[in-house]
Amino acid sequence: MSTTLAAGTSLDFTLAQQLTVIALCALTAYISHMALAVFNDGVRPFMLDFIRGRTTRSATTAVSFGLSAGFIFGLGAPMALSTGVLNPWLVFLPTDILGMLAPRKWLAPVFGAAWGAVVVFGLNGANNVAHDLPVDFLTAMQQMSTPILFLFTLFPVLAITKQFGRMWGGIAGVLELVLVVMTMKLWPNMFAGALAMAVGVLMLIGLAVSKDVRQRRADRAAGVTDDVPPDDDPMASLFSASAARLRRYLPLFMVLGAGVCVLAQMHIFGGGEATSFLIAKGQYSEAAQVDFYRVFGFIPLIATTALASGAYGIAGFTLVYPIGYLMPNPFLAALVGALVFAAEVLALSWIGKVLGKLPSVRDSSEHLRSAIGDTLQLAILFGSLMAANAMGGGLGILVVGGLYLLNEAMGRPVVRMAAAPAAVIVGGILLNILYWLDLFTPIKG
Repeated sequence: MSTTLAAGTSLDFTLAQQLTVIALCALTAYISHMALAVFNDGVRPFMLDFIRGRTTRSATTAVSFGLSAGFIFGLGAPMALSTGVLNPWLVFLPTDILGMLAPRKWLAPVFGAAWGAVVVFGLNGANNVAHDLPVDFLTAMQQMSTPILFLFTLFPVLAITKQFGRMWGGIAGVLELVLVVMTMKLWPNMFAGALAMAVGVLMLIGLAVSKDVRQRRADRAAGVTDDVPPDDDPMASLFSASAARLRRYLPLFMVLGAGVCVLAQMHIFGGGEATSFLIAKGQYSEAAQVDFYRVFGFIPLIATTALASGAYGIAGFTLVYPIGYLMPNPFLAALVGALVFAAEVLALSWIGKVLGKLPSVRDSSEHLRSAIGDTLQLAILFGSLMAANAMGGGLGILVVGGLYLLNEAMGRPVVRMAAAPAAVIVGGILLNILYWLDLFTPIKG
């Protein structure tokens, strides 16, 4: 399977796509202003204090900007420019900030729509200018696709190893390697890691559920119970109030679910790093599979933070991503997306109770997210160095690698995940300046 994109990825959207992005950005900024949902998982825990009036709008905006800026400019923009596919860091993180920033309710959708216009009209111009430069660093960044796609395949193996030890991790690793080789041999047009990831995630969930079932049987045999009367549990009271608050705005969440699902159905949006490259190559079923597996790592986090803070996720449990990729038309996508969000919001309390009884499954979610971060961190760094080599050889590696190491030495002013792609863009600009000064000759091909 080829993992190299064609040069000259386009960000030229149709009118329907432009209007969808602008309208969705307006809606998400409005919902952020209302403190009903934000995309950044790190910001959500701070929303309870804002909702209860214990902190100001400006302070919450500052938190949102501080936790999001690196991802917007270091990961979201470079990924969109290199793949030609929008992503949630570029579309939803800015509307988190703009919605909170808006001093008036009516200004929030105006700010959001303005950002959507910047995305759909501004990115293509920047994309065209970058591709016309002597050192085309955007085409070089497409080198990131191979390490991201293949190393991402290993995240279930890492999660299993961390939670269940070396033996199970070794078994999972060997099994995934066999499945990847078999897929490449028997189904060359299929994403090589698709079957391996499916088996790995199912293996992790199976091990976790089995452990919880055995523990509950042992507890019952010993006469142990951890049930707490609802009236005596302050967290249950908080969760109940948060769930009730979100249910009051169910129609608005249904519109949000419809919008996100339609955006995914248009195939101009990918929910993750690996997904963006798969969408760019037209492998929509494989993209749906990848994003579906990511859901298992985020449901417990999103559910518990939503119940604790009273603010949901802009993309919900992210199930609308894979569903949207597979929908045949935007009308069906809107209907299904609305129903999925309605089901998620209505089921929040029940999901919270179920997760409370499955501690190993909750732990699996933590390990999955950690493993996804570890694999992508290595893949993005390695891919960025490949891009540096493609655009500047040893000098490119020196500049990009040096900027990454400098960021580490300075205490990571740019978050680690975004530092390497940002370094590629800065390095590409620097190499173009050196070319204009007649100090560097671009690598051909």
